Formats: sequence, C-alpha cells, structure tokens
Amino acid sequence: MTKLDPAARRANRVRRAIKATGRLRLSVHRSSKQIYAQIIDDAKGETLVSASSLEKANREQLRTGANIEAAKTVGEQLAKKAVEKGIAEVVFDRGQYMYHGRIKALAEGAREGGLKF
Repeated sequence: MTKLDPAARRANRVRRAIKATGRLRLSVHRSSKQIYAQIIDDAKGETLVSASSLEKANREQLRTGANIEAAKTVGEQLAKKAVEKGIAEVVFDRGQYMYHGRIKALAEGAREGGLKF
C-alpha cells in the first residue's frame, strides 16, 4: 500500500463525505491561470452542467481566469445553467483546495445565482 500525498488525502476525505449523501456534486478545479466547475451525478457517472473561465464570453469579458472576480463570474454562470436544468441543491466538492480565495468566491457566486448547498 502506498502513501498518498497530502493533497490526494484531503481530496479523498472530502469526496468520501460527499458521496455518503447521494446528492449531485459541484466539483471545482483550479489551475494557476483558470478555474473550472461542473455539477456531476455520481450515480449515473455523467456531468450535467459545466462552466469555466475559458468559455468564449468569459475570455472576452474577464482579463484573466486566475482571480476572485473570474471565479465569482464562473459560479454565477454555473448556477444559472443549473437552475435552467432544474437543479436546485448540490453538495460542494472543493477537492484538495482550502475553502478560501477563488474557491470561496466561486461558491458565493453559485449561491447568489440560486444554488443551495
């Protein structure tokens, strides 16, 4: 058995707690230059809604995808798409990232857009 690095251990711990609920999961990934979010149905194994700072509207509107403003915009767009599809409640999967900065801004933007978690 191999030891996982601390980031992988955190991600596994968060996902284990989330999968116990059985609800849809809002998963977040952030790189040094962009931020991505998607709502996943783990029972079916499919992505229902996604948004990122790389979408054409965001590339034209935002200066960079690596700041809090971009994260909040992506969260609001994701929530808008989810509400249109009839998704109201999700579980927030921050993965290995701390709930701080861009991750927190994305979550607040999604809440403002109408998602509950």
